[in-house]
Amino acid sequence: ELVGGDTTQGPLNICITVFGEVPTGQALLRSGARPGDDIYVSGTLGDARLALEALQGHIALPAQVLARARQLLERPTPRVALGLALRGVASSAMDVSDGLLGDLSHILKASGVGARIDTSLTTDLIAEKARFTSASGVFDAKLLHQCTLAGGDDYELAFTAPPARRDAVAAASQASGTPVTRIGTVLAEPGLQLVDALRHVVENRYASFDHFG
Repeated sequence: ELVGGDTTQGPLNICITVFGEVPTGQALLRSGARPGDDIYVSGTLGDARLALEALQGHIALPAQVLARARQLLERPTPRVALGLALRGVASSAMDVSDGLLGDLSHILKASGVGARIDTSLTTDLIAEKARFTSASGVFDAKLLHQCTLAGGDDYELAFTAPPARRDAVAAASQASGTPVTRIGTVLAEPGLQLVDALRHVVENRYASFDHFG
């Protein structure tokens, strides 16, 4: 059995504390997002969940595609280089481990703001999107949204930055060799809105992973 993450209940609790330091005033916190900021995510989203769905027999994937997705599930790449490059650029940031919507909500809560996310952009981030089918052989758009919006185990970075820093974000992306995609906007009013490419509201029924839910 593999146990980790926010595991604070149970018969066994192993606590590990890591100490480090960052330049004064350059720590990437959850609490710095401001209305009007752009919302970004690094890399791809949903591939780890896609691999899990295949391994559990819910969808069919060609062997080569499964191997690539499984690599992202079992051996994700920590985005340390991008995080370092975003110091002084990003207004807030955190890793996406339990699903984009769930982890982004932590930023919104800490910053006292809301957000609007373009789901057409997030679903474009799943590397194997065009190649997978459900077990019945039908492309499953609902599953696609579940993978990208709430799948978890991506270990990418979700972060915000003012529109005036778009060139700096692009430079950080290039310097770290990590692609980033702008997926939404920070709003003054609390709450998380999902819209499609035409700005039509998308119903939010996507629950991210909850260790004790």
